[in-house]
Amino acid sequence: MGKKRGNLLLAFLAGAATGAILGILYAPDKGVNTRQKLSFQLEKYRNMLQDFLNDLMEGKENPLVSSARSEGQRVVDDAREKAERLLEDVDELLGKIKGSKEK
Repeated sequence: MGKKRGNLLLAFLAGAATGAILGILYAPDKGVNTRQKLSFQLEKYRNMLQDFLNDLMEGKENPLVSSARSEGQRVVDDAREKAERLLEDVDELLGKIKGSKEK
């Protein structure tokens, strides 16, 4: 996995955790309930981050990276098809131009 992709996922996880924490802290609730909610959310994000790091260390493919790679391959395939069609059109036009010059 590329460094940018890893950083992007880490930034996403950090943003999600920060948003959840701020939402819980500013919600009108008792301190005990707020601390329990906060602990639950932090533990959940800690586990997600730990799983992500384990996958990185084991060299496993992350679903987000796999999806991005598939989408990237689709874009490349589409571009290749369009380029081939353009080349055929150019060849056809060149043939017409050469044919009109010979007449």
